[in-house]
Amino acid sequence: MTLKEIIKSLQPWFVSCKPQEVPELAFSNIASDSRKVVAGGIFVAISGVAVEGWSFISQVVEGGVRLIVGEPTLTQEEQTLFTTHDVVYIQVSSSPEALAALVALYWDYPSEKMQLIGVTGTNGKTTTATLLYRLFSQLGYQTGLIGTVENRIGKEVIPATHTTPDPISLGALLHQMYISGCSYVFMEVSSHAVVQRRIGSLFFRGGIFTNLTRDHLDYHGTMLEYIRAKKGFFDSLSTEAFALINADDKNGATMIQNCRAQVYTYSLNRAADFSIKVVERDLNGTALLLDNKEVWSRLVGNFNAYNMGVVYAATRLLLPNLPIEELLTALSNLQAAEGRFEVVYSGTCTAIVDYAHTPDALIKVLETIRPLLSEGARLITVVGAGGNRDKGKRPIMAQEAFRRSDLLLLTSDNPRNEEPEQIIQDMLEGLTPQEQLQTLINKDRKEAIRTACRLAQKGDVILVAGKGHETYQEIAGVRHHFDDREELRTALSLLNNPS
Repeated sequence: MTLKEIIKSLQPWFVSCKPQEVPELAFSNIASDSRKVVAGGIFVAISGVAVEGWSFISQVVEGGVRLIVGEPTLTQEEQTLFTTHDVVYIQVSSSPEALAALVALYWDYPSEKMQLIGVTGTNGKTTTATLLYRLFSQLGYQTGLIGTVENRIGKEVIPATHTTPDPISLGALLHQMYISGCSYVFMEVSSHAVVQRRIGSLFFRGGIFTNLTRDHLDYHGTMLEYIRAKKGFFDSLSTEAFALINADDKNGATMIQNCRAQVYTYSLNRAADFSIKVVERDLNGTALLLDNKEVWSRLVGNFNAYNMGVVYAATRLLLPNLPIEELLTALSNLQAAEGRFEVVYSGTCTAIVDYAHTPDALIKVLETIRPLLSEGARLITVVGAGGNRDKGKRPIMAQEAFRRSDLLLLTSDNPRNEEPEQIIQDMLEGLTPQEQLQTLINKDRKEAIRTACRLAQKGDVILVAGKGHETYQEIAGVRHHFDDREELRTALSLLNNPS
């Protein structure tokens, strides 16, 4: 990667280059973290939420980098520092977009050599991306997955740290997928990633919109800004891409305003390019009609009907020559993503673990379970709310959970750096004094789960919501091992074998 190539790739944001006349240079490393710079490499100064990248410039220069990319105009002192150490400085109008462009150049644009599909929305991203990954793998394609729970290259599992990785990690991951022979990659696209320009230089073959409800307002501030972030992804799609939209979501039409991609819709409730109909459902699965073709799914509930429908639709768009019978058979073999309506059975009751951590997701899960209860059975819900996140949704979640449950236990989720008692108190604000008296409280999530299991009677269903696939609980900045599924199995086992 030469300086000439770099300047060309940065033209949309290029302001200046100092010195203007420099010998041709080649670079073999890019970093945006000052701790990861190497001699002869490139450093891109990014303004972070907690850290200002430019504040480490002296340290980076002393570390031996040859090229720095950033937004500030150099002071005389900085100009002298750069000249003394033979550092080239490229000033740009947007360092996050410049970083994404440099990473794409460095890895020779791997996203253009595969079929990259982005999935965005408040709920359903993980399930949709995971089901597509599993389906295409089942059909014999080397497939990649980038998401909240894990990243996968074929069968190789790579731990995930963010829903959408940072540009440098993302570029390396896509390159590895390409050289490993992946032809399809399914990627969760978070609103944070759009706003922070992490995906700006990727080429998407398609974009999928699942739904949009309240979440991440601690970051975006307002629902309008949250909607704009999601819409930004569809605005970026090219004329060669498709946009597959949930027509039943009120924000679906907004997503495709001014969208250049070919638009397709899917729906349970209205005319659409791809139609979904629920024929029958129970706790073992759902009978569906997809474009009037019957298929049995192991996934439960209307929200999973949407997930199956969009997977069906995306596959029809990506593999138009695939025989429909082969597609329906493959769909019927799919299992739910980890921690998404994951059922834990016992001899007397049924427990369900779900990642529902927003009011809308919680409502959908509870409304899915309610009609499946046997006569006289109760729905017992264990739920908390995350610390250092949108506080406004806490009372709403408690209110919706109380209304749709026969018994509610409020507990901790990931308190992070907040006091668990305060988070629970915030949730209680959504309940009347009488409702508060009827609600059980235990900040110890393990004990709350065990209490729910002890109170459950034959036929009851326990929902443990909020953490889903997570195998940790973050308390005071420290992650401790914790898995809702493990805790449920242990608690139910103790009840069945009290010795």
